[in-house]
Amino acid sequence: MYQYDQYDQTIVDERVAQYRDQVRRRLSGELSEEEFRPLRLQNGLYMQRHAYMHRIAVPYGNLRSDQLRMLARIAREHDRGYGHFSTRTNIQFNWVELEDTPEILAKLASVQMHAIQTSGNCIRNVTADQFAGVAPDEIVDPRPWAEILRQWSTFHPEFAWLPRKFKIAVSGTKEDRVAVQIHDLGVYLERDANGQVVASILAGGGLGRTPIVGSIIKRDLPWQHLLTYCEAVLRVYNRYGRRDNMYKARIKILVKALSPAKFAEQVEEEWQHLKNGPSTLTQEEVDRVSRCFVAPAYDKLADTDASYEKQLLENRAFARWVERNVRTHRVAGYASVTLSLKKHGVAPGDATDEQMDAVANWADDYSFGQLRVSHEQNLILADVKKRDLFALWEKAKAAGFATPNIGLLTDIIACPGGDFCSLANAKSIPIALGIQQRFDDLDYVYDLGDVSLNISGCINSCGHHHVGNIGVLGVDKDGAEWYQVSLGGEQGTGANGARLARVIGPSFSAEEMPDVVQKIIDTFIENRIDGERFIDTYDRIGVAPFKERVYASRQPAHA
Repeated sequence: MYQYDQYDQTIVDERVAQYRDQVRRRLSGELSEEEFRPLRLQNGLYMQRHAYMHRIAVPYGNLRSDQLRMLARIAREHDRGYGHFSTRTNIQFNWVELEDTPEILAKLASVQMHAIQTSGNCIRNVTADQFAGVAPDEIVDPRPWAEILRQWSTFHPEFAWLPRKFKIAVSGTKEDRVAVQIHDLGVYLERDANGQVVASILAGGGLGRTPIVGSIIKRDLPWQHLLTYCEAVLRVYNRYGRRDNMYKARIKILVKALSPAKFAEQVEEEWQHLKNGPSTLTQEEVDRVSRCFVAPAYDKLADTDASYEKQLLENRAFARWVERNVRTHRVAGYASVTLSLKKHGVAPGDATDEQMDAVANWADDYSFGQLRVSHEQNLILADVKKRDLFALWEKAKAAGFATPNIGLLTDIIACPGGDFCSLANAKSIPIALGIQQRFDDLDYVYDLGDVSLNISGCINSCGHHHVGNIGVLGVDKDGAEWYQVSLGGEQGTGANGARLARVIGPSFSAEEMPDVVQKIIDTFIENRIDGERFIDTYDRIGVAPFKERVYASRQPAHA
C-alpha cells in the first residue's frame, strides 16, 4: 500500500489544525452555519436528517489493518459503535458530534487517513478494482495509477470548485469490476504491442437524475500523458459545464449536449496546451509510486492443498461459501476472500466496531495486514492461503461475515436512505431488510444464481439502482414513501458493458416491495432455461412477462 511521505503527512496534519480552528470558531459563534458549511464540507462533514455524518476517504478501497482498527475505535468512541461502507468505498459515521470531528480527523491522520475531498464540487475518491494486483485477468495493476491520480487531484487549485462533484474510476482488467462506464471520467488500462501501458479514456458517465453510460473519447493514450489528458478533460468541463442549474451541472450533461465526438475535439484542442508540460509523467515518478505496490512475500505453495480439498468435500456449507465468496488468485496456493456485509437483518454495508477489529486481526493473520473495500459494500482479504480458508471461514461465520451470497439476490447494494440522509425521498434500509427476510432461504437464493439488486433512497442514485438487474428507487408521492422498480441494468461486467435499467411501471408502497420482488423472481424461474442468469432470461423474454405478473392483480393509483 501507499505510504505517506513527509509532504503527505504535513499536508494532512496542517488540514487537521486548520479545521480544528474552524470548528472552534463555529462553536464560539464567530462563524455562522452559512459561513461554516463550505468549510465542513471540505472535510467530509454533512448535516444529515438527525445528526452530522462524517465521510472518511478510503482511496481506491485499500486499507491497512491499523487503519481499520482506527475506524473501529472512532465508531466506538465517537459514533454508535458502527460504520457504513459506501458505494464509493469510503466509510461513513452517521452519529458524530461537531465538537468531536477535529479529534476524529487527528486520529485518522495518525494512521495516514483523512476526509479530504469526500464532499463538495471537487474530484472525489478515486476507485479501482477490489482485486487489483491479484486478479488472474489483470493486464495492468491500477493501484499506482489510481494513487497518481489521487495525488494529482488532491488540493488541485484549478479544480477545487467544479460545476459539480467529479468521480474517477480506474480498471486494468478484462472484466470491469469498477463500473467505469458510469463515472464522470474512466480509465481503462491496457498494454500496446510493445508491452507499454496505454489508456482508453471515458467521459460523461453517471447515474442520478439523468443516467448516462459514458463514451470513450481517447484510445491508446501513452501513460506519460495520463495526467495532462485528464487535466484537459477537467478544464473543458470546468469552463463549459453548467453552473446555473445544479441538476444539469455534471459532465455527462455537457458531453451529451455537445456529443462525445465534439467534446473529444475540445479536449484534444485543450490538451495541445498541456501535452509535454509540467504534469507529464516520468518513469521516475511512476516507479516512486509503484514501489508502494510491490507483491507481498508469498510462500511457494502447491496450487492444491490436501486439507483444503478434504474440507470442501466434507463440509457443504464451507464449499458453498468458497464457491460464492472466494476468488481465484494469480499466485498458486492463494485465494481472495470477500467478507459479506450483507448478513440478513443487517443494513447493507454496515459493520460494527467489534467486526472491524476482527477483520483487522484476520488481515494480520491471513492477508499480510491489508484488506480492500468494494463498491458493492463488502470487505476483501486479497491474499489468503487456501490451507487457511477453513479457519478463516469459521471465524468469519462467528462474526457474521460469512454469508455465502456474493453476487446473489441478497447481496443488496443500498444507500442509507431516509433513515439518515436529508436528501432521500424514502427509506432504503427497511426495504433491503424486508427483501432479505423474504429470501432468507440461502439454498433457494443460491439456486437463483447471479442477480443484482440495488436500492436508492432518491434520484441521486447512491445505491446505483440504475445498473441493478433489479433496481429500486424511493420516490415521494404526496408526502408518502413509494418505490419505483426497474429491470435490466448491468454495471459493466457483462459482454455488452454497462447498461441502464428500464422502469417497469407505476410505483409501489413499502409493504408491497417484498411481494413485488418475489413476483419478479417467480417470473424468472418460470421462464429460465438451462441455468440462465437473471439478466439473460430478461434479455430473452423482455420486460412484458415481469410487468404482467407484477401488476396482474393491482390497480395502482400512483404513477
